[in-house]
Amino acid sequence: MLFLDTSALLAAQIEAPARAVALDALASDGAAAAASAVALAEALAAIDRMTDEPILRADLEDGVRRLWDHLHIVTLSPQLLEAAAALCRQQPLRLQHALHLASATLLPPPTRFVTFDPAQIPVALSLGLDVVSL
Repeated sequence: MLFLDTSALLAAQIEAPARAVALDALASDGAAAAASAVALAEALAAIDRMTDEPILRADLEDGVRRLWDHLHIVTLSPQLLEAAAALCRQQPLRLQHALHLASATLLPPPTRFVTFDPAQIPVALSLGLDVVSL
């Protein structure tokens, strides 16, 4: 299974080297793709920090929402919140990163974790996730 964090969800929408990596991962993976339930809210909030242009904001949001419609969403549950809290206690992670990582570990292995956030990569590897990044 393929798991996209917020950075990957956004990268699939913008013209940058990370876009090709994200789109290649989505195209080459025969399994379903997933994301944490928090990724949509995080991505939509980030769009406003990415550009001041209303048309570009709308295009980015449309792209994120179109991709979102094709993803399996890992919902927030007591089990997920406990796992994220444990990760925050063990690793130098922010809560939103821990939520993505904990969500990915709840999926059936092997899981490919797509991220462009360097803080998540070593933790993802330590959790046994296959990291896809630049």
